[in-house]
Amino acid sequence: MGLGIIASIIVGGLAGWIASMIMKADTGILTNIILGIIGAVVLNLILSLVGIYAANTWIPQLIVGIIGASLLIWGYRKLR
Repeated sequence: MGLGIIASIIVGGLAGWIASMIMKADTGILTNIILGIIGAVVLNLILSLVGIYAANTWIPQLIVGIIGASLLIWGYRKLR
């Protein structure tokens, strides 16, 4: 059983906000939520391809979301 839609949005928003603070990105709250959610999804997909699965609780998903959002911010900066 997953986190649920509302919990995923909250965890994604928190992950995106923390990642923007770590990466010193100047983004808005909606961008933080989107980066956190997409970052968590992308990194969960990548990790599952190598056999690593984050638990469906909020702390592991928050960590994966922070790392994923940070990678997205880094990639965006490199492309820009």
